[in-house]
Amino acid sequence: MANYNKIIMIGNLTADPQLSYLPSNTPVVEIRLASNRKWKDQSGQQREDTCFIDCRAYGRSAEILNQYTSKGRQILVEGRLDFDTWEGKDGTRRSKHRIFIENFQFLDSGSGRGGQSQGQGQGQGQSQGQGQGGQGQGQGQSSYQQAPPRQARQAPQAPQSPQAPQSPPQQRPQSMDEPPQPYNGNDAGGDDIPF
Repeated sequence: MANYNKIIMIGNLTADPQLSYLPSNTPVVEIRLASNRKWKDQSGQQREDTCFIDCRAYGRSAEILNQYTSKGRQILVEGRLDFDTWEGKDGTRRSKHRIFIENFQFLDSGSGRGGQSQGQGQGQGQSQGQGQGGQGQGQGQSSYQQAPPRQARQAPQAPQSPQAPQSPPQQRPQSMDEPPQPYNGNDAGGDDIPF
């Protein structure tokens, strides 16, 4: 039986990210996303619902999210959905769903905090994330150079030879009633009138 666990979500951070470290010094970041849904009910009134979900990233992805996100920032996350269970301080069993971030992308400008970025991770404790666009640089600067403007494409031209040999002029087609005429090297249209 095949299994597939993949979730993609766009939302806004409800608070600043919380960075911590595992005993192995692997960075871990916790964020919470809010995603809105609008619809009309049976009476035609506009309704809105908000879904909140906790997300976790490890390694370089965690560092990038901590550095370039803050409350209100819109991002796209892609990862796997996990169901966490634990025992609360009062002794009751608690549980919730959480997204383990494998990839992410910043969707807004982030008010000069590095522009659009992407990160990729491999899962718990083994993230090898990589960000693009501004990590480790000053505000609004990018570690990638901007591509030069595109130029309009021109239609390809056939290579020109110095002097292309000219083909001999075509003879007029012969009808089926005439016998074929031998070629005598003088192709003046078939007339024997010298000039």
